[in-house]
Amino acid sequence: MNAAAQVVQNKKPPVNTARYARIISASKRARWDIDDDVIRGRSFDLSQSFLPNGLSKVDDLPFLSAAEARLLTQVQGRTYALLFGLVERFINAKVLEISRDHWLQDQTALQALVRFSDEELKHQELFRRVEEMIAGIMPAGYRAAASPNDVAQFVLGKSTWAVLCLTALIELFSQQHYLESIEPQTMDISPLWKDVFMFHWKEECQHAMLDELEWQREDAKLDAAQRDQAVSDVIDLVGGVDMIVQGQAAADVEYFVAIAGRKFSDAERKALDAGVLKAYRWQYIISGVQHPHFGRLLTSMTTPEQLGRIQKALTPIMQA
Repeated sequence: MNAAAQVVQNKKPPVNTARYARIISASKRARWDIDDDVIRGRSFDLSQSFLPNGLSKVDDLPFLSAAEARLLTQVQGRTYALLFGLVERFINAKVLEISRDHWLQDQTALQALVRFSDEELKHQELFRRVEEMIAGIMPAGYRAAASPNDVAQFVLGKSTWAVLCLTALIELFSQQHYLESIEPQTMDISPLWKDVFMFHWKEECQHAMLDELEWQREDAKLDAAQRDQAVSDVIDLVGGVDMIVQGQAAADVEYFVAIAGRKFSDAERKALDAGVLKAYRWQYIISGVQHPHFGRLLTSMTTPEQLGRIQKALTPIMQA
């Protein structure tokens, strides 16, 4: 390693203690309990939709009856819980890892990250319980297309900069899902699902701020070559996420067709395959990529050439 790279790597980025302190205060105000605040003894009702049309994209499938469209939102709701439980696993592992930077340094920053980790473990439990509750009322045959541990190992094998970039994307799109699709929804969405989204959103607001702080701190450690490799890692991660959503979309259409109670034509089946994949790409990739704040952060930490590489990798997903 040359001397310049050694200086960059040994550099300790400054810590904005006041911002970490504000995040802790916000975290304390937003604190909630799974049983007392979210579930409250309730269960899911199959007479209600789980995901709104803005997320599920069922309005793009006009051949579905109202009951079929509702069923498809329920299948997608189960997958939403499954996939969020999956991503929370690698996010928490990375948070614990980066907290090491603060162990013997700024204790306010450390406290903020410890709270973040505790909340992520709670979110894992919430989505695990939601998925189990839905599994108890829906027909057998649903399957997960990816293993949480396999996904976590793949993601955590990439650079911290890239993992924090992906984490920021996830935290921001989860907020957007609530603010733009759930909160204003007037259709018959499950009240329990609305509360799952709302309470998750309350804590993700603080997490997004911590992601930003830690991503910027990590960026300050890198030299040009390391950042260029990190951009390559981001492209790999986006490709990996897209493979997961492709696999889960195919599995979910297969499950939906099996339980819907009628035979779909070849054209309808093709439209279902395309429609569910479109919905999942929107939910788990595009809604984050198009978030204005994510765009500002990514642009501030990349060169035009690096940003162009990421945009080129995203183009097939966005266009599809």
